[in-house]
Amino acid sequence: MAEAEGSTGETLQKKYMVLDDISNPDASGDDTSVGSAEAVAWPGVILDDAVSTGSGATGLAGKKNWGKGKSKSKKCRFAFRCITVLKEDHGQPLFGVQFNWHSREGDPLVFATVGSNRVTLYECHPQGEIKLLQSYVDVETEENFYTCAWTYDRITGHPLLAVAGSRGIIRIINPITMQCIKHYIGHGNAINELKFHPQEPNLLLSVSKDHVLRLWNIQTDTLVAVFGGVEGHRDEVLSADFDLQGEKIMSCGMDHSLKLWRLNSDRIQRAIRGSYEYNLNQTNRPFATQKIHFPDFSTRDIHRNYVDCVRWLGDFILSKSCENAIVCWKPGNVNDTVDTIKANEGNVTVLGRFDYSQCDIWYMRFSMDFWQKMLALGNQVGKLFLWDLEMDDPHKTKCITLTHPKCVSAIRQTSFSRDSSILVAVCDDASIWRWDRLR
Repeated sequence: MAEAEGSTGETLQKKYMVLDDISNPDASGDDTSVGSAEAVAWPGVILDDAVSTGSGATGLAGKKNWGKGKSKSKKCRFAFRCITVLKEDHGQPLFGVQFNWHSREGDPLVFATVGSNRVTLYECHPQGEIKLLQSYVDVETEENFYTCAWTYDRITGHPLLAVAGSRGIIRIINPITMQCIKHYIGHGNAINELKFHPQEPNLLLSVSKDHVLRLWNIQTDTLVAVFGGVEGHRDEVLSADFDLQGEKIMSCGMDHSLKLWRLNSDRIQRAIRGSYEYNLNQTNRPFATQKIHFPDFSTRDIHRNYVDCVRWLGDFILSKSCENAIVCWKPGNVNDTVDTIKANEGNVTVLGRFDYSQCDIWYMRFSMDFWQKMLALGNQVGKLFLWDLEMDDPHKTKCITLTHPKCVSAIRQTSFSRDSSILVAVCDDASIWRWDRLR
């Protein structure tokens, strides 16, 4: 059940430091460090001449060597240029970043970052600048936020931001005031990922170190369902995703497994409808949360290590482990539909692989753009891999590698703006890198 809670918000001054001698890595051997110990509290570096490099690429089915350098961009439909880098003053890893995809056309491009006990909002300007808006600092200094997710209030249309992390508490933040307006306590351990339902902006999914997934209704402050138990995950749940219709959830975790949970069953649909009708002020009974112990599909045949990120791609699944590959697969046989898959049949069909390098640590999450035409992943040495997903033959998927000599820390997560014009990456050294798409 949600309770109101006081929070500490702070508005931060917008300060930037411009370094003129950081240039195109292809054109200069200059190795001047980014920032300095005496930099202002929120230093930034405007990279006027930085561009993406093409240091190798890999695609599905081990396809390699589409050329090097700038010539590689000719074989891809897109190219990106590094514009700006900022560094947050806490110096702790930034684990999550998300653009607000619910904004209207013409509205500012706003994204949120989470790391340490801080949530920070930024706005991307067309000139390449990243403008610091506001920051929320949790009252608990031991909090470490891992994940964030955007939604909106259906009545007012105002954006809302959900964040969670090591303390297992979900906080709903008003981005306008940067105040925590409600929070949810239920998980028994850290929360690794949050996702809002693609059709119902009030339904929030959380996955946790306590081995279960929870579905919340943030409008009525009810816990709709708990997924886990008898045949649920046997270790930390690290990631989960809704399909585009919001009818299915795919989850993954440290037990090497991927599990499918259906939301379009009569039982869950009744619970969702009931959660909207529930009013604590009119009853003494708690909401009848559904306990779902049995997934509709489960497999451990895709990965042999922690599975730390999963996303739906149409009716296909993209998932990764610490094995330097994102695997594209589907439950069942090639001609089976997801709706006909039986829980006791663990057959899977692997359709292809997106290979990359130097990414054998866990909790490194990939992202897709709004239209699912591009796929991005960073590795542990600061390289970004981008794949073009809009190909008739998946085995011909092209990849480009974005690098900058100053970006050498692990990239934990990336996020595209809704119009796909900007790609933002966050790193273990608290740096934020902005890459703009070249038209």
